[in-house]
Amino acid sequence: MNRLAGKVAIVTGASPNIGGTLAAGLAAEGARVLCADLDPDVAKASAARIEEAGGEAVAMSGDVTDPAHAEEVVARAVETWGRVDILVNNAVFFQQQGLMDMPYDDYRRQLDVILGGSFLFSRAAAAVMIEAGTAGSIINVLSTAAWQGQPGNIGYTTGKSGLINFTRSTAMDLARYGVRVNSFTPTATMPTDPEARAQLEELLSRPGTRSMDFKAQLPLNRLPTPEDYVGAVVYLASDEASMVTGTNITVDGGATAKYWPWRPHDS
Repeated sequence: MNRLAGKVAIVTGASPNIGGTLAAGLAAEGARVLCADLDPDVAKASAARIEEAGGEAVAMSGDVTDPAHAEEVVARAVETWGRVDILVNNAVFFQQQGLMDMPYDDYRRQLDVILGGSFLFSRAAAAVMIEAGTAGSIINVLSTAAWQGQPGNIGYTTGKSGLINFTRSTAMDLARYGVRVNSFTPTATMPTDPEARAQLEELLSRPGTRSMDFKAQLPLNRLPTPEDYVGAVVYLASDEASMVTGTNITVDGGATAKYWPWRPHDS
C-alpha cells in the first residue's frame, strides 16, 4: 500500500515493541524511515527489519535529550532523502518507582527523555518542515497512564501526561505553517516478540509488583499488540488527516472509556 508514498519519517525509540513496529508500519505504507534509538543495535535492527521487507531505512543512535543529536538526526534524514514529513516521538525509558522511593535525579531524567526529547525533536523537525513548506505531521506517543493515576510510576505518568498539553500547544504554534501535531494513546501492550513477551510476563509476576490485572480490565478482553497501533499512526501521518491537529487517538481496548468500578468480564 502507498498511503505514505514519497514521505520521510523519523521514529525515536525504535525498540522491537511499539516504536519498531510503528516504524515498520510506516514503511509498509511507502514512507522512508530513519530509526533512532539510544542503543545502536536496536536502531540497526529496526532499520534492517524495514529493509528486509523491501523498504528504505537508515539507523542512528544517540540520546534524545541532546540538542545536537536531534539536529543531527533531522539533518541525516534531509541529507539522505531530501525532506522530513513525519516525526513520531516515542523515545522513553521505564523506571517504575513512586513518589516516596524514586530518586529526584531519576525522576528528572525520565521527564527529560519523555518531554525534553519530544521538545527537541519536534523543534528540529518542524524547522525543516517550515523551511520547506511541508505540511508535516508530528505524533507524540502517550499512554493510558497519561490519563489516569497509576501508583508506583510517578515519572512515567507525569511525563506522558505532560505530552497531552505539549501536543495541544505545539499544534497551535505550528498550525499557521500547516504542520499538524497529534498524540496517540496505546495501553499495556503484549509484545509479539517472544523474548519481550517473556520479559513482560516476568515483570508482572515479580513478588511485590502492584496488583494490576490489565487484561481483566479491558472491555475487549485482550491486551493489544504493537500491530494494533499501526493503523492509527499511519492515519495521523497521512494526508487523510490533513484537518486533524491538536487531538488524540486512543487504541486501548476501551480501558479509558470504562466506568471505573465495572468489571467487564464477571459472569
